[in-house]
Amino acid sequence: MQLDSASNKVVPKAIYSIGINLYSVNASYPFINYNADERVEVIVEHEHPSRAAVYRFWGYWITWGELLTSIIMAVLLFQVAVSITKNPTPEALKEQLSYEPEKKTKYGD
Repeated sequence: MQLDSASNKVVPKAIYSIGINLYSVNASYPFINYNADERVEVIVEHEHPSRAAVYRFWGYWITWGELLTSIIMAVLLFQVAVSITKNPTPEALKEQLSYEPEKKTKYGD
C-alpha cells in the first residue's frame, strides 16, 4: 500500500524487481481488497517491464474495456438480427404465408 500524492489516498501497489531495477504497478481492481504486505503474482514482459499486471482473472484476463466492448457488440448484433427478421422480403413473406406443415406419421416411417 502506498500513499497517492495526487489524491492523498492509500492505493495498493505491487512492487517487483528485475535485476537491480525496482518497478511498481497499480494493483487496485474493483471488488478486490488487499491487505498490507500481501503477496500477489505479477505478470511481466521482460522487454517492457513497466507494462506489468497483477495476475487475477478480473483485471488481467478480462478488463473493463473488453467487457464493455463485448456488451456493446452483443446489443448491436441483436439489433441487426431484429431488424432483419422484422422486415422480410416479399418473397420470404409469401413463402411464410403459403407454408403448410407436412403430415408425418407418429414414428417417422
